[in-house]
Amino acid sequence: MTARLDALRHWAASHHGLESTAPELEIVTDDASFRRYFRLHLDSGHSRILMDAPPEHENSHAFVEIARQWRDHGIAVPELYHVDLDQGFIEMEDLGDEMLRQHLQNGQREMLMMQAIKTSVAIAALPTDELPIYDAHWLGEELDLFPEWCLKQWLDMAPPQGWTQIREQLVAAVSAQPRVCVHRDFHAQNLMWHEDQLRVIDFQGAVLGPLTFDLVCLLRDRNNAWPESDQKRWIEAWRQQAQGAGVMAPVAPEAFRRMVDLTSAQRSLKVLGGFCRLALRDNKPRYLTLLPLFVEHVRQGLTGQPGFETFMQWFDTCFVPALDARLIQHRTGCHEA
Repeated sequence: MTARLDALRHWAASHHGLESTAPELEIVTDDASFRRYFRLHLDSGHSRILMDAPPEHENSHAFVEIARQWRDHGIAVPELYHVDLDQGFIEMEDLGDEMLRQHLQNGQREMLMMQAIKTSVAIAALPTDELPIYDAHWLGEELDLFPEWCLKQWLDMAPPQGWTQIREQLVAAVSAQPRVCVHRDFHAQNLMWHEDQLRVIDFQGAVLGPLTFDLVCLLRDRNNAWPESDQKRWIEAWRQQAQGAGVMAPVAPEAFRRMVDLTSAQRSLKVLGGFCRLALRDNKPRYLTLLPLFVEHVRQGLTGQPGFETFMQWFDTCFVPALDARLIQHRTGCHEA
């Protein structure tokens, strides 16, 4: 990693006349992939964000192509200044450190959420040429993370009786939705508040996928479940805007809400498995602290849904107590260590 960081520093220096003294880089963040982000401070007082995406692990072609295409269509994404796909280095606009998530508890919450909804609908309306299709097979593979990594690897539990049927029901329901352009990680950590505007980042995973997926990412991610009154209002706002923009044919509010809830269940079960995999395989235990949030999102998506009653009984009486006990054991072990 030291050699790669040195290479990134010298690469950045070469674009700013700093070859004799390679600049120090400020760590911004890493994410759930192999990508890392650094801030480069320039003598002019400006700054840039450098993305380090090792090409043997990350394909940055999609990031570059989508950034340019979305920017051309009016989506507020960072400007790219220098790109080296062979090395996996990208220098881009610095959008600061203020995420949407940091502003959701203040008096501007409603205005910001409506901006996010408007942006999400605009993304759904984008051209989808050459985007990979987020199809039933892909959705099913994601759901398989739950029994493999959360149940088997983390909790040493067997899947509930009827899991195969639950899996098939969710995959069928979500894959039957109309397909649109989907960011696929459209949550409050990937929306930056910069110069009085929401800006979109981390869009390289965009797909042609289920209509409600980005709305679910926005409403049910790494935050406590929003009150039902808020969710109902925001879901209805998205539905009306999407219909007005021609993104979707008219759908009754009740039918659209069911789409949202079942998509939420699929995504949240996938996340429960995926975060356990990040903790166990990739040594990123911080993701375990987020599991209870996605437990609530599963509940919100499936409680009262016809056909899921038996699964939810198992979820609440078997799975949740086992997960809570394992998380307590993990926290106790960390403190003792």
